[in-house]
Amino acid sequence: MASTGTADTPILAAGAVLWRRSPVDGGLEIAVIHRPKYDDWSLPKGKLKRGESALDGALREVKEETGLDCVPGRVLPSSTYVVEGRTKIVRYWAAEAREGSFAPNREVDRLIWLPPTAARNRLTHERDRAVLDAFLRGTRP
Repeated sequence: MASTGTADTPILAAGAVLWRRSPVDGGLEIAVIHRPKYDDWSLPKGKLKRGESALDGALREVKEETGLDCVPGRVLPSSTYVVEGRTKIVRYWAAEAREGSFAPNREVDRLIWLPPTAARNRLTHERDRAVLDAFLRGTRP
């Protein structure tokens, strides 16, 4: 895994702002996941496997955590923070949800689709809100 290494080796991860058009009214909806291990609400993301590109890792993590295939769009700002004394760098993409269905699993027990403001309010970490804000700044109404 890319996360192995010394304290000065960053943990590399990737994820996405997963979005869709509401089946009810066509409005923009954002996928927000609940991770029971951390009891938080987050964007889908995870550590890269050894030799895996950030984009491939983002697509894999979205599929693993949400059960959904997606089509990647534009690159969003990365998020950098410290986890247990190590720097973690998470690269993000906008990604449109396609086919698939969510099933609760060990890592993610809930997925909800919310309008942008509600999604922003549900996210636990400010770093995820910043990524969502960057996505929204580039989204046409």
